[in-house]
Amino acid sequence: MRDLIEALRDLKESEVNELVENRIAEGVSPLEIIAACNEGMVAVGELFSQNKYFISQLIFSAEILKGVMKRLDPLLKGQAPASTDKKVVIGTVKGDIHDIGKNIVGTLLRGSGFDVVDLGVDVPADRFVTAVKQSGAKVLGMSALLNFTYPEMKNVVDAVIEAGLRDKVRIIIGGAPVNEQVREYAGADHYASDAVSGVKLCKDVYA
Repeated sequence: MRDLIEALRDLKESEVNELVENRIAEGVSPLEIIAACNEGMVAVGELFSQNKYFISQLIFSAEILKGVMKRLDPLLKGQAPASTDKKVVIGTVKGDIHDIGKNIVGTLLRGSGFDVVDLGVDVPADRFVTAVKQSGAKVLGMSALLNFTYPEMKNVVDAVIEAGLRDKVRIIIGGAPVNEQVREYAGADHYASDAVSGVKLCKDVYA
């Protein structure tokens, strides 16, 4: 899958699409294709942090990935039957409008049989709490790409505690800059380094 990783890293949209089609034709799992694309996006992020890529390239890489996910979405939906028993609430925290990673997680979760309540972006703490109450979800997933929104993750966890729901829901956070230190600061149960590991954590909760 190295060719796919490098094609996405190098922003070669046509080549990425061709390689994805080839992998699908070869019977490669959509999850494997997404894992490779995730590596490519990490490489793009690294180039951006090194000032070798600019915001326009970052946006373009996200558009390429959106196209790949649109192609894979029907295949993911066909992998497992829908289920209303396994519910997950997801959203990007208040102050952040990035949704690529969140959307990938949502697609993978639905493909794995989860009922996903996607609150969108720029979501305040009280909306997360309300969604958990109304859905009865055992998992709350928060996404953030901007490091100054970390306090908002903590606000959500504090709001869940105040609502008396903390022992009823597992809280998972994710996003490119999220790590163990951020998880500890926010008071979340887990952090997911990528979309696939995030889905695995959700599966573990409902196992």
